Amino acid sequence: MPEVAEGQPAPALDLPTDGGGRVSLAALKGKPVVVYFYPKADTPGCTNEGKDFSALIDDFAALDATVIAVSKDSVKKLDRFKAKHDLKVVLASDADGAACDAWGVWVQKKLYGREYMGIERATFLVGADGNIVHAWRNVRVAGHAEAVLEALKGP
Repeated sequence: MPEVAEGQPAPALDLPTDGGGRVSLAALKGKPVVVYFYPKADTPGCTNEGKDFSALIDDFAALDATVIAVSKDSVKKLDRFKAKHDLKVVLASDADGAACDAWGVWVQKKLYGREYMGIERATFLVGADGNIVHAWRNVRVAGHAEAVLEALKGP
């Protein structure tokens, strides 16, 4: 599994999105991009994370940043998730898991003593140059969107 780390070029990302669109890092080069991976649409933590980033979307836009949320959910499920919670971020579908693999977030997890493979909640701030500026692993949702926004603003 690749280790995606700060200072390294961001792995390629080109995925279908809610609303029948596509999003790619290559097309966004020259602008900062927040890419966050979440386990499953319409679950409590993932919904709160989407709402938190959506609440700050104007602040991210003011810094010319795009926020992309990636899960393995189908585009159809993402459309429902976005509409149900009025989310403002781009929801991207990584149905085959290739992006999760490339970004190193498809990991072994444990829940109630059971081990399984799943998406690690992780966020990456990609600079205008296409390199990873900051990486957050095993994210706790509360306050996270604000922390990412502060990192984007810089020192």
